[in-house]
Amino acid sequence: MAAKEHHYQVTVRWTGNRGNGTASYTAYDRNAELIAAGKETIALSADPAFRGDATRWNPEELLLASASACHKLWYLHLCSDAGIVVEAYEDAAEGTMIEGTRGRFTNITLKPRIALRDPADADRARELHHQAHEACFIANSLNFPVNCEPEFV
Repeated sequence: MAAKEHHYQVTVRWTGNRGNGTASYTAYDRNAELIAAGKETIALSADPAFRGDATRWNPEELLLASASACHKLWYLHLCSDAGIVVEAYEDAAEGTMIEGTRGRFTNITLKPRIALRDPADADRARELHHQAHEACFIANSLNFPVNCEPEFV
């Protein structure tokens, strides 16, 4: 079977010029907008540790959210195919990044809390997390571990 390509396009527009551009490291804001056709604009900035605005999304949060959302979508799909009814799913995902010569993420841990219609499905539902991880486009694109610690409630 031939691989199917999908293409995506977003615009990131810097909005942090205070009048002097990047004349010095402290002369500009890290604010930007994430724009995609037909969608609400998302306010972006840097992590506050890097002079960013804490009220805006930063790239590190977006990476973590992408991994969490992709896993969730595959997991719900696999549960549906297996006849396991998920009634609620909430992930309190965490990621660790280190600074250095080349800063990078070292890991992500997904911590989904899942409510099943039939608690007797918990063992089968737990096994599907591995399959969801194997199928997740985002996890397959990362060069660090993405772990999953599901809890059934």
